Amino acid sequence: MDTIDAMRVFVAVVERNGFSAAADALDISTAAVTRQIAALEKRLSTRLLNRTTRRVSPTSTGAAYYQRCVQLLAEFDELEASVGAQALQPSGRLRINAPVSYGIARLGALLPAYSARYPQVELDLQLSDRLVDMVEEGYDLAIRIIRQPAPNLIARHLGQVHIRLCAAPSYLARRGTPSTPQDLATHECLAYTYSAAGEALQLLGPEGEVSIPVQPHLRANNGEVLREAAIAGMGIIAQPDFIIDQALADGRLMPVLPQWEVPPIGIYAVYTSRSHLAPKVRSFIDYLVECLGKDADRSA
Repeated sequence: MDTIDAMRVFVAVVERNGFSAAADALDISTAAVTRQIAALEKRLSTRLLNRTTRRVSPTSTGAAYYQRCVQLLAEFDELEASVGAQALQPSGRLRINAPVSYGIARLGALLPAYSARYPQVELDLQLSDRLVDMVEEGYDLAIRIIRQPAPNLIARHLGQVHIRLCAAPSYLARRGTPSTPQDLATHECLAYTYSAAGEALQLLGPEGEVSIPVQPHLRANNGEVLREAAIAGMGIIAQPDFIIDQALADGRLMPVLPQWEVPPIGIYAVYTSRSHLAPKVRSFIDYLVECLGKDADRSA
């Protein structure tokens, strides 16, 4: 027996003074009403209704039970309506993981407008360059800069990152400017720890794609650290546009082999399941596509 359903039947019987009238109101059979009331009285071990051939009325216990049923059913209906409305509107805490430098350079400026649009969403942005376990660490969404998203994740393409070679004028004056990709093998290079290419530079240019083995003079797991080391004249870096653009614009860094770049890498919003995607997650992904992904893949 479903207690909530039985309570609704009992309330209908009391309010309509009979089984048949309650059955009509609930669009069920009179026999079904009779079964529900009998089961409810059996479960409670008490008589709730006085029955005569002419009318049905609650016992004293039934009258008290009726009052509580009306109150509880109203609260239950209000709860369901509230949860249903919440399920349709972006709300609640949204845990996001993103790379450190990308989060600082791109995401930080986008959050105020999203928050103004969806004030019921509590944003929790955690920045880390390591590959987090989204399920284990409780993230709703992650921003990944990666060539190929993991097959166990759902991915929405937001755009591309272009990675270019550059160095400080002081370094180039001291060591000379490379004229071919092969020249990089004899230069001091600064490497990103999490690079998929390992101890090599994969470059794309006029002659196609080439792989140049390098011996990094410095390794670091953060692109901004590498940028500052390069600005200080320590060596050549291959870093994304969002990390080096300003330094290139103000002359602290100079392009190296401008016709060559690391093959572009995709920016993805990734999440763990397409089923019952929470509105807070969907709304943030759509917002990122709106702001960042002019050529984003909307098929995901």
